[in-house]
Amino acid sequence: MEKMDRRVRKTRALLLQGLVKMMENHDIQDISVKELTELVDINRGTFYLHYDDIYDMLHKVEDEMFREFNEIMEQEPLGTPTLSSDGLLLEFFRFLDRHRDLARVMIGPHGDLTFVNRLKDQIKKRTLRFLESAQSDANYEYLCSFIITGCVGVVETWLKEATPQSPEEMAEILGNMLVRQLTFAPEPA
Repeated sequence: MEKMDRRVRKTRALLLQGLVKMMENHDIQDISVKELTELVDINRGTFYLHYDDIYDMLHKVEDEMFREFNEIMEQEPLGTPTLSSDGLLLEFFRFLDRHRDLARVMIGPHGDLTFVNRLKDQIKKRTLRFLESAQSDANYEYLCSFIITGCVGVVETWLKEATPQSPEEMAEILGNMLVRQLTFAPEPA
């Protein structure tokens, strides 16, 4: 049974590596099962043992990634809102670093808008919780939109770098940016 599990994990990992490689230059709708399986030297029948089609594979990979992401986002108790670089932000960047290649192509020009929107939604949920618990008087809707767009932009830039900074450095950089923004948020008129 363990051998089977290992083989399944290895097959899925190869397929994922191939999908990431293909998404660097192709939109998902332009990738066929035949091309993917030829690239990774796996029989098409083996692909269909795991996935219905390329879209099913992408959906399942995203779901698995977001399960892990949600666990990270929920690990810090609500009563302790913090932007410290050794807490949630650090775990967020460590998560992205573990999934760097996949996250890079998903956010990139041939990526998946669903992935980006799910990422934004998770950041928004956490940001709203932070703003509410910090009892900020700022207009939540605009400030939250600004923070989400900024966070995704920082992540996108970091993922594209040939020699990226460490997750620890990025957590500190983004944490400082967020603290400055929240500190200088204008009071409503």
